[in-house]
Amino acid sequence: MSDTAATPASADHPPSRANWKRDITIFLSGQMVSMFGSMLVQYAIMWHLALVTKSGLVLTLSIVFGMLPQAIISIFGGVWADRMNRKVLIILADSAIAASTVVLAVVMLAGYQELWLIYLTLAIRSFGAGIQQPAVAALLPQLVPGDQLLRFNGLFQSAQAGMMLVAPPVAAAVYASMSIIAIFFIDAITAVIGIGLLLSIAVPTIRLADTQRGYFTDLVEGVRFTFNHRLVRWVLLLLTIVMLLGAAPSYLTPLMIVRTFGEDVWLLTVSEIAFAVGMFIAGGVVAAIGPKITRPVVLAVAMTALFGGLNIALGVSPNIWIFAVFMLLAGAAIPMMSTPLTTLLQLRVDPQLHGRVFGLVGVVMSVAMPVGMIVLGPLSDVVQVETLLIVAGAITFVAVAVVALLPSGRGAIRERVDPAEAAAIAGTTVPTKTGPIEIPLPSDPA
Repeated sequence: MSDTAATPASADHPPSRANWKRDITIFLSGQMVSMFGSMLVQYAIMWHLALVTKSGLVLTLSIVFGMLPQAIISIFGGVWADRMNRKVLIILADSAIAASTVVLAVVMLAGYQELWLIYLTLAIRSFGAGIQQPAVAALLPQLVPGDQLLRFNGLFQSAQAGMMLVAPPVAAAVYASMSIIAIFFIDAITAVIGIGLLLSIAVPTIRLADTQRGYFTDLVEGVRFTFNHRLVRWVLLLLTIVMLLGAAPSYLTPLMIVRTFGEDVWLLTVSEIAFAVGMFIAGGVVAAIGPKITRPVVLAVAMTALFGGLNIALGVSPNIWIFAVFMLLAGAAIPMMSTPLTTLLQLRVDPQLHGRVFGLVGVVMSVAMPVGMIVLGPLSDVVQVETLLIVAGAITFVAVAVVALLPSGRGAIRERVDPAEAAAIAGTTVPTKTGPIEIPLPSDPA
């Protein structure tokens, strides 16, 4: 096995617990309920800004404030996830996100509805997400046996898509019949339910990073590991392309719909539902065939290239219905790309480093999106969104080809994950131990 191999099977990776299916069901259910409220807020704010301002600059600022803080805090959130109780971190982050939204609702009820207040709330929610997401990604392998990770990551993606399927029409109905403020209060209620469900399960203890060492020692160690590990480094490069050239332009699609197809909320809803249907179907497919996916990087590269082609297709769509079909396909490409990569990282990276690695993944994804929007957002006020989508899609093709031909890319494409190997190298728990922990930092022979 290459330098990307995971820690070999040992006493640190005991068999799964008898009640792991119950625990993962409760955990994912709580995350889905909480995520549903967050999605309502996301859609409501995006639509509110697009309908009220019709400004690419305003949408750009919302993306920057909604994602850049996450990039900053994820650096530290990953370390916290490796040093502290991940369950507690998730609860604290979810509570802070909900509290900030309630404060915004109360202030808006008092009649103060300036844009800067929405930006501030987006920033606070982004900070919370930067703490929560690495902890969630690191906690999942504690609950699920290694040979079931790809299946349950697929189910997680499908469940998220299911929430995305339900959230747009609910957000549209509440937004049209009541107000954006009502959506903020719904978000708080869903957060309380999600936290309650998480409190009801006992999360297995893992051998966390030695807290006697310096905090920045752990941080530097995580950064060194990530950028010295050939596979992890290459995955970050591929994700950067996806977020910079694929996802960033797609955030301009509400603006394209409002300007080209009309200002009715149902038009925006159709687009979001189509995207969610695609994610839901593809997530279910990954869950069903997960153990049979032995070449995860090949699938991820193909889906990234497809995503670029779909950006071009969105840019040339003549009406909302054809546009919706391409949005459905774009939604399907996301879990087919991200789920194999997430699972591969969970299997190839030592569990003690999961928080830091996924924290840095969050940094890359959170930085790439605002950077793309900083360029494309203002351009969308002087250039048609359709043109930007076409150009970004074409560049994606070239970029994917280049990274796939790199030595590290060719090595990543050769990576195989067999069910027996997954069961051997990734367990659900590792015992708590004291004392210093030696974590291997593989070098890059290429």
